[in-house]
Amino acid sequence: MSDSRGTVTFALLLLVCFSGSVISVHELDRLRPRATLEEVLYLPSPTIIKRLSLGFEGLVADIYWTRAVQYFGSKHLANSLNYELLYPLLDITTRLDPQLIPAYEFGSIFLTQPPPAGAGSPHEAVALLDRGIQNNPQEWRLYQDLGFIYYVELKDYPAAGKAFAAAAELPGAHPFLKVMAARTLAHGGDYETSQMLWRALYESAKDPQIKTNALKHLIALRADEEVTELEQAVQLYRQRTGHAPSSFADLIQAGILVRIPVDPKGDPYEMLPDGSIQIHDYLQLPYIHKGLPPGKQPSDFDFSRP
Repeated sequence: MSDSRGTVTFALLLLVCFSGSVISVHELDRLRPRATLEEVLYLPSPTIIKRLSLGFEGLVADIYWTRAVQYFGSKHLANSLNYELLYPLLDITTRLDPQLIPAYEFGSIFLTQPPPAGAGSPHEAVALLDRGIQNNPQEWRLYQDLGFIYYVELKDYPAAGKAFAAAAELPGAHPFLKVMAARTLAHGGDYETSQMLWRALYESAKDPQIKTNALKHLIALRADEEVTELEQAVQLYRQRTGHAPSSFADLIQAGILVRIPVDPKGDPYEMLPDGSIQIHDYLQLPYIHKGLPPGKQPSDFDFSRP
């Protein structure tokens, strides 16, 4: 009887300590806004934390998941290039609660996006999702997320097709996954397949942030495809005339274009003196890869937002 009472007492003390640590971290964040998480949070191993939780793994997992989200958010807003603690936080969270599906879904997004939008660690995202699938083999969305990372980030189209095919076999899976599995294996990497992939995600996603992200990628793909087509038009003009066009008017006069082309935001594309194509305000079209000014990298932030 005394042993049981002692265990309960210790468990309550543990909960108080965890609650106190969360409050302390919150106060430190408030009083020292420039302090990093590394300065205010000690990270022991998942095994040690699990032993200390005394059966309250779910509660402790929620605490660590909250810290993972806060950590990602603070780094993202600061345009940080270093997300060193992101995977350890997610690792602890999912080992404490292997059925915490949002930690796998959103954690893999946090890990995958290139800096400063995220950790730029798609292989760690794959490892996280592999564990999620192992612990939740009937969650078809985890297979879908895995397929996305293989397709979009790692360009491993056979692995992506295999993940989509596995998702398609599970109860409740979206019907598009069978089509995507076949399409990815046959035509991985082309614009049409990529557009189909993001459109399917947009239509099937329930979370508004995921839908917004998918829509941005669809717009970016459209811009990339249009820039590619305009570059081909310039090359055709070179072949016919032996020199680069000076403006889009030259392409219209040559019968290659019918009007001044505009980007998905409605701004006219720009033609540089060497005939290359550039987007007027690339910051308003996140995720584009074509039409960027020299030396600029794709952005994930839409500067047109209020």
